[in-house]
Amino acid sequence: MSSQNKIIVGLSGGVDSSVTAYLLLQQGFQVEALFMKNWDEDDDDEYCSASEDLADAQQVADLLGIKLHTVNFSHEYWEDVFEHFLSEHKKGRTPNPDVLCNQRIKFKAFLDYAKDLGADKIATGHYARIANENGKYFLKAGVDGNKDQSYFLHLLNQDQLSQSLFPLGEIDKKEVREIAKNQQFGNADKKDSTGICFIGERPFSEFLTTFLPKEKGDIIDQDGSFIKHHNGLPFYTIGQRKGLEIGGGFGDSQEPWFVADKLVDSNKIVAVQGNHQMLYHNSLVADDVHWIDEEPQFPINCSAKIRYRQASQECCVNIKDDGTIQVNFSDPQRAITPGQSIVFYNSDTCLGGSVIKSRANE
Repeated sequence: MSSQNKIIVGLSGGVDSSVTAYLLLQQGFQVEALFMKNWDEDDDDEYCSASEDLADAQQVADLLGIKLHTVNFSHEYWEDVFEHFLSEHKKGRTPNPDVLCNQRIKFKAFLDYAKDLGADKIATGHYARIANENGKYFLKAGVDGNKDQSYFLHLLNQDQLSQSLFPLGEIDKKEVREIAKNQQFGNADKKDSTGICFIGERPFSEFLTTFLPKEKGDIIDQDGSFIKHHNGLPFYTIGQRKGLEIGGGFGDSQEPWFVADKLVDSNKIVAVQGNHQMLYHNSLVADDVHWIDEEPQFPINCSAKIRYRQASQECCVNIKDDGTIQVNFSDPQRAITPGQSIVFYNSDTCLGGSVIKSRANE
C-alpha cells in the first residue's frame, strides 16, 4: 500500500485512536481524522462526555497537524444498534451492543463517510490485526492479550477488513501510553472507556429504566421456593451477583446468590447459591452465524469465547438442520448467556461468531 494513500482515523478523544493517527503519520500516510458523535440523548447529563472527547480529539489533531472532521451518526446508531439492544433486553436476553456498533457504525457508516471524503482506507484504535493472504483477509488477535479486541470485531466481512487498518495490533497498551506521553497528548493518562459503546459509563439499570418498564416478578430458588421480588428481567443477566440483594435467611449457607436462569414466560428469575451446578453447561445453541471467510466444513474443532476476556475454550461446532449451530465444550462453561456473542478461533485467527440462543437441551 502506497504511503500516499489517504487514511481517515476514527479519532474518539481517547489515547488509542490518538496514537493510531500518530503511527500512521510516522509511516508516511496522508492522514485525516473523523470524530463521531452517536448519542444525542441527555447531552447535558453527568455521564455524557462528547464535548470533552471532542476537545481531546481536537488537541491531538492540532498537535499532529491533521484535519479533524466531525459527524453525527446518532440516527444510524439508534436505528441500527440501540433499537436492537432494547428489543433483545425485552426478550430477556443480554445483547452485546459493541459488536453490532462495530459492524453497523464504525465499519459501515464511518467507512462510507470516509470514502466520500476520499479515503483509501479507515483506521481505528482497536487492538487486533488484519492479515492478507492470497487476496483473502483474516482477522487476528492483537499481540497484547489483555487488550485484544478481536472478539468485538468478529462480524466484519472481507470488504470491511480490506479497507481497514489496525496499527495498534502489534503493540501493547503500555507502549501506547508511552508514545502518547512522548508526544505530549493531553489524553495520555485518560482512563479507558468501559461503558456501552458511545453511550458512556452510566449506571446500567438506571439507564435502562429510561427506555424499559419495570415489570416486577418473583425470584425463586432451584426448588421453586419464593425468595423475593425482582425489578424486571431486562435488569438482570445470567451469572449476576451484584444487585440481587438477597440477604441472610435464605439457603443453607452464607454463600452469595447468583442468577442461574431467566424464565421469560413466567417472568421469574432462578437464583442459586455459590458455585451451583445450574450455572454450568457443556453445550449451547447459537444462531445468526457469521464467518469471516467461507463457511467451514462441519463439524469443526476450534476454540471459542462466550464473553470478552475469557480464555479460549476448546469446543466442537456442528450445524443443525434448522441452520443454527450447536457448540459442545470440552469443559463445562459458567453462565452461558443468551444474547451474548460466542466467537470462534483457530489459534490467534478469529473465524467469526454467532449469537447465543440457549443452553443446549433447553
